[in-house]
Amino acid sequence: MSFVVVSPEVLAVAGRDLASIGSAISQANVAAAVPTMGALAAGADEVSAAVAAVFSGHAQAYQALGAQVAAFHDQLVTALDAAAGKYASAEVANASPLQAVLDVVNAPAQALLGRPLIGNGDDGVAGTGQSGGDGGILYGNGGDGGSGAFGQIGGTGGSAGLIGAGGTGGAGGAWRGRGAGGNGGWLFGQGGAGGIGGSGAAGGAGGNGGWLYGDGGAGGQGGAAAAGIGGGDPGQGGNGGNAYLFGNGGSGGQGGTGLAGADGVNTSNDTAGPGAWGNNVTTSIGDANGGNGGSGADGGSGVTGGTGGVGGFAINDGSGDAYGGFGGTGGNGGAPGASGGDGGLGGPAVTSSGSAYAGIGGTGGNGASGASGGTGGTGGGGGGNGGRGGILVGDGGIGGIGGTGGTGGTGGTGGIGATGGAGRTGGVGGSAGSTDGGVADANIGGDGGIAGTGGDGGTGGVGGVGGSGGAGGLLFGNGGDGGAGGDGGVGGTGGNGGVGGDGSSSGTGAGGSGGDATDGGTGGDGGSGGGFGTGGAGGTGGWLIGHSGTNGIGGTGGAGGAGAVGGDGGVGGDPGVGTTYNGISGHNGVQGGTGADGAAG
Repeated sequence: MSFVVVSPEVLAVAGRDLASIGSAISQANVAAAVPTMGALAAGADEVSAAVAAVFSGHAQAYQALGAQVAAFHDQLVTALDAAAGKYASAEVANASPLQAVLDVVNAPAQALLGRPLIGNGDDGVAGTGQSGGDGGILYGNGGDGGSGAFGQIGGTGGSAGLIGAGGTGGAGGAWRGRGAGGNGGWLFGQGGAGGIGGSGAAGGAGGNGGWLYGDGGAGGQGGAAAAGIGGGDPGQGGNGGNAYLFGNGGSGGQGGTGLAGADGVNTSNDTAGPGAWGNNVTTSIGDANGGNGGSGADGGSGVTGGTGGVGGFAINDGSGDAYGGFGGTGGNGGAPGASGGDGGLGGPAVTSSGSAYAGIGGTGGNGASGASGGTGGTGGGGGGNGGRGGILVGDGGIGGIGGTGGTGGTGGTGGIGATGGAGRTGGVGGSAGSTDGGVADANIGGDGGIAGTGGDGGTGGVGGVGGSGGAGGLLFGNGGDGGAGGDGGVGGTGGNGGVGGDGSSSGTGAGGSGGDATDGGTGGDGGSGGGFGTGGAGGTGGWLIGHSGTNGIGGTGGAGGAGAVGGDGGVGGDPGVGTTYNGISGHNGVQGGTGADGAAG
């Protein structure tokens, strides 16, 4: 006995599509009628008139044939619309009586066995991890498993009865596993697909195919890695379901994605000790030399360098010169990424009649290199293995694809170069009234410190290993191909170079030179791309007839990270301000003496 399955909705859509096509053709025929049916002769001769008459005759014949085709088209559209309406009416009329009969048949089976005689199993409620209901004993698909809440396993897909497909397993909640796919019917039916694994959990295994005939279900995808869950490792892909007598094994699930590497972080919470101040010197004998400031201490791990010590002052109240002490060098910043210390101030110099030279400002400390980014998490879990083909006949399932490696972390920013120490004020010349006013020179400001190099980007994670292909049937069947290895993770971006230290201004007195600025730090190198995952092994072929599966190809290596931009150079120091000295006023003239009396004649 033959039968026909009809969908009224499909018939209605087909009728509308055909009506649109007929309308478009009719419009094209109307547009072509005028230029073709009324073709003009190329000349006044008899040949031209005959050619034009032939073309016009063909056009008129085409229009007549087109009218007949349009009439047939309209009849077809009308028939489809009428059939769709009748089928829809029949479904509505039969739905209620058939459902009532089915309810009567299913009630005893549901009460005794917990499943209907005919019908699909109920789906599990989302967020509960409830398993899907089993399908009808004679006919029906298993219900899908409900997804799990946080920390809850996804529900298992319901199994089919005599004929039907197994339900899909529910996705696992964060931190926990997944539901397995339901098994296919005892005679015929496909196994259900395994559920997706929660964070860091493996994907669910695919359900097995029907005992007589049916393909195994595909394995679920492994969950992506998450920090603090399962050691930060990604989940493995679920294995594909097996076939029994006849059928193909299910494909293995893809492994989860690896965790991204942590970004480099510069930690600077303290400052190293400053340098000692130079000794102050006051003398009236010989030259006066102020002591140099001590260097600031270098910073420890992540500690800012100490400030350089201040140069000692020099005072000479005699006839000698005075030299201010040099400022101490700032301490270098400690890795990772700490700034250098400021250079110390140059010491002042004062003299009564000699020359005075202020001390040079100390050089700023160097910034430390930025922290490197963390390595990306090892690539996703390996792909699940393909299911075994039917015992008698069937191909093995394809192995799952390995997961993608995690992205490398971004490199930390390089430390900022410290500011150079300021040149102190030059000594003042001799007081007014003195004819021995000395030279007063301010000295140069200190150079800025060298900026730190940006941290290197982290290395991308290695791709996951592909799953093995399933074995072919015992008698006939090809082995499944091995899964492709996962792609390596992308390398992290290099950290930015630090800003160069600013040169310091000179002091007042005769104008000195400003301090030199330093170049910005070098940007960090981008991280290396992760290595590719290894492809899975191909499955074995059937004992009598069949080929072994092809080994999976390796994944693609990850792209290297982008290099960072170098830091800005520091600003040069301002020159010192010269001092103008007024000349000494001349003494007042002395009144002349009284003239002597003349001699006697």
